[in-house]
Amino acid sequence: MLNDHVTFRRVSAGILIIVAPLLQAAAVVVDPGTWGDDREAVSFGANPALAQTQSVLYHWSWMLMAVAALGLVHLTRHRATRLGHVAGTMTVVGYMALSGLLLSDPVEWWLGRRYPPEQAQRILDEMLGLPGVVYGFQLPWMFLGFLGLPLLLVAVWRAGFVGWWVPATVTLGYVGSFGFGYGPLTTLFWAVPVAGLGWTGLKVLRLDDAGWAAFYRPAARAETAPAPAAGA
Repeated sequence: MLNDHVTFRRVSAGILIIVAPLLQAAAVVVDPGTWGDDREAVSFGANPALAQTQSVLYHWSWMLMAVAALGLVHLTRHRATRLGHVAGTMTVVGYMALSGLLLSDPVEWWLGRRYPPEQAQRILDEMLGLPGVVYGFQLPWMFLGFLGLPLLLVAVWRAGFVGWWVPATVTLGYVGSFGFGYGPLTTLFWAVPVAGLGWTGLKVLRLDDAGWAAFYRPAARAETAPAPAAGA
């Protein structure tokens, strides 16, 4: 499979589109901040093992979603191409930025183990409030992933690959969660996109290589087609 660029990219895209949202759904379930004190310096400090586990799960979920987005963009080569390019770029940049912010989690855990909650929160706020952190890592980048992914799936729907319900579920789950604080309800909201994205990933895996390659330009497909046998 590693020697076949069509098979490798199709299978990789399908698997990542399924796995990435599953890891995120698992992360919010094991996150001590979901169920405990909303001050993460407290909840992380009380459950250091779970705090580190959720950080790892979020990190890999968001890194893999950035890669999976490239596979989704591939599905918009013939239709909704402009929307696919813009939304795909937003998705990749947004999820990579979110992953970078996770380095604040062990800092918060460390502070929570050594300082009173109010002092730990004050120190963290001062660190995260630095202009370079705010505008280099947070704004507006941290929101681009959750906004770009639904738009990217709208493009995939416009391209005819999935039904309207796929972008609807992802929009309901990720964008809808903005209306509520991070907590137990988030587990329900972030479980919803698993269905839409999982179905999309399964459709990619069920494609044969010819179906995946059909999204390339006709000229590119002709160049990679086997040469006719001599005398044919």
